[in-house]
Amino acid sequence: MARTTARGNGRTIPASRVRDVARHFPTKNDLPEKTRDEVIILLNQRLADCIDLQTQCKQAHWNVKGPTFIALHELFDSVAADVTNYVDLIAERIVQLGGIAEGTIGVVEARSSLVDYPIGIVTGAEHVAALSDALSEFGRLARMGIEEMNSLEDAGTADILTEISRGIDKWLWFVEAHQQA
Repeated sequence: MARTTARGNGRTIPASRVRDVARHFPTKNDLPEKTRDEVIILLNQRLADCIDLQTQCKQAHWNVKGPTFIALHELFDSVAADVTNYVDLIAERIVQLGGIAEGTIGVVEARSSLVDYPIGIVTGAEHVAALSDALSEFGRLARMGIEEMNSLEDAGTADILTEISRGIDKWLWFVEAHQQA
């Protein structure tokens, strides 16, 4: 199998996994093609961030320990379930616009804007702090995306990101409440 080094990061990966610019499919969607192309690029970035957030929620869910275990375990699982729905909303919008949703773990690792989740933490307080940081950052990125979609005159995508940002804000409130007592 042919091998190549990707993006100068020192990792050797199969040539078949090196990503070219994704192709687009024709659609009768009336957004201008140039707009759709820009939206697809921006949404694939948010998709990587959202998948990363999804895995961070599950990391907290699986590994939290301490006297508030069951409350936080269930809370983190509920957050993860909604974030999974947000992943689907973003990916399906990309495909609706004629794009390819790029959601593999390699793409997520290369593109996510979120800070890596600290693997060694265990207490409820540590997970609450780490997950609230991730939720806050993703909420900020979603709101940036709303502004970007408004400037591209894509109200449909702006509406999806608005729905997501409202949900993220709700979950941030639920998680942060564990720090505020």
